[in-house]
Order: sequence, then C-alpha cells, then structure tokens
Amino acid sequence: MVAAVKVALTGGTGFVGSRLLTLATASGLSVNALTRRFQSAMHGVNWIEGALESREAMHRLVENADAVIHVAGVVNALDEAGFIAGNVTGTLQLLAAATAAGVQRFVHVSSLAAREPGLSLYGRSKAQGEQLVERSGLDWAIVRPPAVYGPGDRDMLALFKAARTGVMPLPPAGRLSAIHVDDLAGLLLALVQPAAPAKVIYEADDGHIGGYSHREFGRAIGCAVDRSPMLLSLPGSVLRLGGRLDRLCRRDKAKLTPDRAAYFCHPDWAADPAKAPPGELWQPRIALRDGLSATARWYAENGWLPPISSRSRPS
Repeated sequence: MVAAVKVALTGGTGFVGSRLLTLATASGLSVNALTRRFQSAMHGVNWIEGALESREAMHRLVENADAVIHVAGVVNALDEAGFIAGNVTGTLQLLAAATAAGVQRFVHVSSLAAREPGLSLYGRSKAQGEQLVERSGLDWAIVRPPAVYGPGDRDMLALFKAARTGVMPLPPAGRLSAIHVDDLAGLLLALVQPAAPAKVIYEADDGHIGGYSHREFGRAIGCAVDRSPMLLSLPGSVLRLGGRLDRLCRRDKAKLTPDRAAYFCHPDWAADPAKAPPGELWQPRIALRDGLSATARWYAENGWLPPISSRSRPS
C-alpha cells in the first residue's frame, strides 16, 4: 500500500520525469514539479516555475514536501562549467532547500557514469553530485540507471532509425544494461516511501544479469523494427573523431561530443548485481524485447518511425 506522500520533483518535463509524474499522480501522490516554462494544468500537480539555480524557486518547490526526487540534470554541455552548473551546483541548491524545509527523504537520480569519474566530464560531475548527496545528512537514496528507453525517448530513437535503414553503427565491443522508463519510475516512487531503505546506492536494470553485448542490444532493436541490420562496431578513434567534428559543426546542438564518445567507448556499462535493489522493495517488470517492441510501435504510431510490421512483436 502506497502511503500518502507529497513529492517535490525536478526534471518533470523531461523523458524520465514526465513518465514519473504520470505514474505518481495515477497512484494518488501529490507533486510539486519544477518547470522552466508554463505548463497546462495537470491533476495532482502543482507546477513551480523556476530553475535549479533559483533559491526562491527551490524553496517553493520543497514547501510542505515529504520527499524530493531529483531527476533533472545535464547530459550534454559545451564545457566542464556547464556540467558543474547542472549536476553539482543545482544539486547543492536543492539539498540546501530540502534541509532548510525539514524534508528528510531525498532520492537522487545519478548515472552509471559516476563509477568512472575520470572518463568523462559528465561522469565526473555526476560523481560530485553523488558526494554532495551522501554528505547531506538526509535520508538519501541514489539510483544509477543504465540505458533508459521507452515511449517518448529521443536519445535512443537514432538507433531505431539506423536499424530501419539496415546498417547500425555501434561502439567498440562492450556490454551495457538497460531499463524501461516505467520500471525506473516505479523504483523511484518506491524509494520515496517512509519505510524505504536509506543511505543506499542502487544500480537498477531489467534483471538481465551481466547486461547485453552491444551486438545483442543492436539485434534486439533490429527485431523491434522488423529488421536484421548489419551491425558495424566502430573503432574508438572513429567515434572520438566523430565527436570532435560534431561539436565543431553543431556546437551546443551536437549529439556525439568528445565527452559522449569517451563514455560510449568504455567497455562496461552493465549494472552491478551486488547493487541491485532488494526484491521486496522493487522488481523490474518489462523484459528488453517486449519493451523495445512497444517503444518501436509508439514511435511508429506517433510518426517518428515508418509503420512496424506485426512480425516484430514478441510471440
């Protein structure tokens, strides 16, 4: 039984946060949700206009809240200062507001990249954000998601489009774990409950121990769009060059940056089974092939991909 909890949420207009917001209100939770721009009224949601850098907005966000879920963050920035502002300073501001308001429960969405802070500027900033949370004195819980996918996700859409063309570029050999956005949202909601574990770091995935090789993951996406694409494992040097060129040409609009290229070239982004959430707290419900197929159908139904043959649906 879910206890009546009022949640303060950052990142509620993004991919993960918007799905979390929908599931939270459907379960009867009341939510203060941060937004940079006007949002239409939503049952159970009190929109707080402002940004992480605004102390006044942070204090309004956490007012009368029982718990905070901090989803907002920066995944792409022009320089280290951009990552620090979004992932470190913003986290510090929110922690300070929560502490001043007497909010004890703080659920922080980090990244597996925090395990390798020397690998990328993004990973370093996420690790620094984790350190602030751990030192806060609050009843914190940190979740490090692996690759998150699901309906509405634009980051992984490029892989689905590539699979449709019949040729799918992949990073060098390695492994990764994945989680459907609904499963991730379910874990975050479980963690705001008063009896949930505190001072823990969880690496949650779809339950497939050891994750998937890049080629296994590529074939699964191909199946979801009714294709058997040619899988091309690109050398790290090619990815790094591509990151420099994309940054040079598209500046802050670049998708493949030097920082992301360094992340993609790392061989192990599989979740650690020793850091899995306890089964009595949460368990994943959506298997990879089922989730990818449903995501592909959503893309097609919303015009992001051509129609998908029924043959791609799991039997």
